[in-house]
Amino acid sequence: MPSTPTRRYNRTDADAERKPVIWTVSVSRLSGLLNDVTPEYDDRALIEPINLGFEEAVRHVRRRLQSEDCDVLIAAGSNGAYLKNRVDKPVVLVRLSGFDLMQALARARKLSPRIGLVTHASDLPEFVEFQRGFGLSIEQRTFVTAEDARSSVAELVAQGVKVIVGTGLATELAEQAGVPGILLYSAETIRAAFDSALDIARVVHNPQHYTAPRASRRAPATPGLRYGLDDLLGDSAAMQQVRAAVQRCASSDATLLITGATGTGKELVAQAVHAGSTRRAQPFVAVNCGAIAESLLESELFGYDEGAFTGSRRGGRAGLIEAAQNGSLFLDEIGEMPLALQTRLLRVLEERQVLRVGSSRPLPVDIRVIAATHCDLPARVASKQFRADLFFRLNVLHIDLPNLAEHPQDLPLLAQSFLQRGSPAAAPAFAADALRLLRRHPWPGNVRELRNLMERLNLQGKIDGWPHKIDAAWLKRAAPELDAPASTPGPASNGNGSTFDPVIARPSRTELKRRLGKARGNRRAVAAQLGVSRTTLWRWLREADR
Repeated sequence: MPSTPTRRYNRTDADAERKPVIWTVSVSRLSGLLNDVTPEYDDRALIEPINLGFEEAVRHVRRRLQSEDCDVLIAAGSNGAYLKNRVDKPVVLVRLSGFDLMQALARARKLSPRIGLVTHASDLPEFVEFQRGFGLSIEQRTFVTAEDARSSVAELVAQGVKVIVGTGLATELAEQAGVPGILLYSAETIRAAFDSALDIARVVHNPQHYTAPRASRRAPATPGLRYGLDDLLGDSAAMQQVRAAVQRCASSDATLLITGATGTGKELVAQAVHAGSTRRAQPFVAVNCGAIAESLLESELFGYDEGAFTGSRRGGRAGLIEAAQNGSLFLDEIGEMPLALQTRLLRVLEERQVLRVGSSRPLPVDIRVIAATHCDLPARVASKQFRADLFFRLNVLHIDLPNLAEHPQDLPLLAQSFLQRGSPAAAPAFAADALRLLRRHPWPGNVRELRNLMERLNLQGKIDGWPHKIDAAWLKRAAPELDAPASTPGPASNGNGSTFDPVIARPSRTELKRRLGKARGNRRAVAAQLGVSRTTLWRWLREADR
């Protein structure tokens, strides 16, 4: 195991008064790549490598934080996921991209056609779709723990795989097993992680120096924020009404409820409202109420005092409500919040105080709550699944988002914009027959489905080469589902003019399990195939197992 570094940065150092402090936490071959990129950022931050992993890294960081401070940490893969849940500092994860995958697979193909891909469970959810779109014969394994990774590599090598593409841990294990390992990460991916870390660190370290101008329509450099009003694309009357509603809601501090089908951009709208508000320089904290286990959601939201339960952290821990102090708390999928927690949330909204689990001393909070749901909340109120008083407290301001099928005239602009994000210089325009094909599709997954499809086109264009114009024939090869007859009904109404989730045909329990097995348990990939959010898929699976 590499030795730990000896440099120390304290807030009393003169240099630390002007520069944010970033610690990079990594093991294996990723450490070398991080060290190669670090000099590019030395003039903007005090960066220190910690060459440890998992529990060793957690113990080391916790010990250091008792006498020192840092603004943000950078880590990757399983090591990053392990760190993120155990350290009370922001952790920026190095995010793999489809381009990283293409580059790594191209290098691996030169060594052998027998390729294995081993990634952490949260990495490259689009690989199943990528593999299907390009007819690749590659064995993929995902892991959560280091032992999982070791077993995955051993299994692939036993099956005759000659080269393994994967994370730093996976490639190191591959070489120990006697086969070449190709690292998935690229220098550009590392740079993106450093850029994100700097955005967070600057605000955490000295936020008053990094407030965005009031006239800005883009998202400011605020923790948790990526979007602003200009990211709400579309010239249709429906999108003009959405942007006008965002501006009206941004000028108020009242609680806001955003409704709309899955994939319509509810979090993007929430971020745009925050970016245009007087709280723009303060945190934007998002929590998905349907994606966190009920047993954990209470402590995640409200925090806990020391000794509140077995295994609670010394000194307790602030919850996400406290983390949003002076900023905005975004509660996505609010319809999935358990009834007991709805009561506690209502008290926060009414009293502007939060009571940690195990505490008797309420703490004052100043937050703006933005909630979102694809559910018909009035129907849930009627069936006693959602508190009526909380619904009315959340529904002070209301933005209802249209399905993509309701503003098809925006489809060419959205498609071209998403396509150019992946290939700004190379992406060609769509021919008329390709646009007709896109307009004919029902888009049950709405804008999210369109964005995912454009990512797939980018991968095909980079591998096979772009045509002069994207015509219907080229488009069908990349997305054969566009040529299938439409079978998804339109949006359902709650009877008050608002539309919620379209009635997407729910697969049987057997079909859901089959798809999960084929995707090796990758829920994000299965959700993308079905055109629904991960939360919807998670709810279907939970209900199917009852």
